[in-house]
Amino acid sequence: MESHDELLAWATEQGVKLNGIAPKRIPGRGIGLVTTRAIKPNETVLEVPTPCLRTTSTVRKSITRHLPKALSVHGLLAADLALDASRKYAPWNAVCPTPADLSGMPLVWEPALCTRLPAAARALLAKQDAKLRRDWAAVSAAFAHLPEDRYRYAWQLVNTRTFYYASAMLARRARSRDDHMCLQPVADLFNHTDAGCDVAFDVNGFAVRAERAYGRGEELGICYGRHSGDFLLVEYGFVMRADENCWDEVLLDDVLVPRLSAAQREKLEEVGFLGKYVLDCETVCHRTQVAVRLLCCRAGEWRRFVDGVDDGERSQRQVDRIVLELLQELRRNAEMTIVEVKALDIGEEQEQGQGQRALQRGMLVERWRQIQCLVDIHIARLE
Repeated sequence: MESHDELLAWATEQGVKLNGIAPKRIPGRGIGLVTTRAIKPNETVLEVPTPCLRTTSTVRKSITRHLPKALSVHGLLAADLALDASRKYAPWNAVCPTPADLSGMPLVWEPALCTRLPAAARALLAKQDAKLRRDWAAVSAAFAHLPEDRYRYAWQLVNTRTFYYASAMLARRARSRDDHMCLQPVADLFNHTDAGCDVAFDVNGFAVRAERAYGRGEELGICYGRHSGDFLLVEYGFVMRADENCWDEVLLDDVLVPRLSAAQREKLEEVGFLGKYVLDCETVCHRTQVAVRLLCCRAGEWRRFVDGVDDGERSQRQVDRIVLELLQELRRNAEMTIVEVKALDIGEEQEQGQGQRALQRGMLVERWRQIQCLVDIHIARLE
């Protein structure tokens, strides 16, 4: 019996109800959930009752009594996983990703790779690393015998496999929306897709409903959120194909901010428009429009655009010319970074298909190629 079959038997005993779906190994995607028959739109395919969830209320008191209340929910759940030596969740644990499976997360990459991440990914990684360090400092002070690599692995599991969850007890402890989380069996096998099954919860537990009709043998997915490729890479450790993520976007700060003088940066800071310049699948953001106009418009015209008095139509051609230059520069930077990454003799090797490839290097290269594709679409529109 395969591990996911054992999970299914165990979960059913716990009250989890699967309706027309089952776990299955999917090449290149790990274990996912596929249909065993035709599924109708809005049909409930999975129910996970509240007693099956792992939340702050299920963490053992032998753990919580030693940890500060200020510890994040993320850190607490990771401590519970890392310190659990029982067999209670053995079938569930058996299908969890291994540390090698999670090596796609930049959190465990070498610095030479991390420094070559796109700007948005670097910023996300810095926050993630700081959060892990804070949690580990608190947990290691209470449980000195716990190996750091074991805790890091548990922390990664929580990071990649939790669901948004709210309860009265959790509301008292959670310090932010990101801390409203829980772990749940079987449902954590759903892979990500732009538009997937509907997930909802109430006091009774979680229910997953099909958002459309499915034929037998199709994989069902859920949307982890409207996230960019940088977010998916840092938080979950995977990259999608360039044409799969309609929510993708790229940060333009690395090519735009250096063009601004100190005085111009100060001006943008005063009006709240310094940094976070984004290009998405449709266009550049309004913040970018404001910053670029500072490079080509007179002071009065720029101020009228900022105040919403001027629609910017008269200056749009000049703005488009500068945006085109920025995108061409970003594309060149992406190409140079790809060459650099390919030349690096680092990056964990993992079996993939018929041969070996450098998993981490390959993911980083693929992310930069996604950015190139997004940039190329807009360059073609502007040229």
